[in-house]
Amino acid sequence: LRGSKSFTAALPGETERNGHGLGYKSVSVGHLEAAPLSPSRLSLGRASSTATSTAAPEQGRPRDYLVLAIFSCFCPVWPINVVALVFSIMSRNSGQQGDTDGARRLGRMARLLSVVSIVLGTVIIVLYISLSFRGNISS
Repeated sequence: LRGSKSFTAALPGETERNGHGLGYKSVSVGHLEAAPLSPSRLSLGRASSTATSTAAPEQGRPRDYLVLAIFSCFCPVWPINVVALVFSIMSRNSGQQGDTDGARRLGRMARLLSVVSIVLGTVIIVLYISLSFRGNISS
């Protein structure tokens, strides 16, 4: 004889009459009702914006900083500003798909990388110009 993984138990709220006047429901082991997990324990991946958007009022479309990322592409720090542009485009796509939390997170990363690229690019340009003038004056 093979043992079954299902059993009969009295569950509050969801009982059925089994013909004997007692409220029982037949459930399997995988379908036991448990206390709901906290949202942080459900998944280690990206959180869905549908869970958080119902609790918070709609705050509008998150910014993707595409113009800032395009402007940073004119600075001579190409690996960083290209990555900023990619994050900005990913932020725009996430926002269009309804993932506002992901769009906000990617937009902040695009803004950070764009600002870093602009600052480093300005430093490189200033150093290049100052060293260029210094070399011309002494010659």
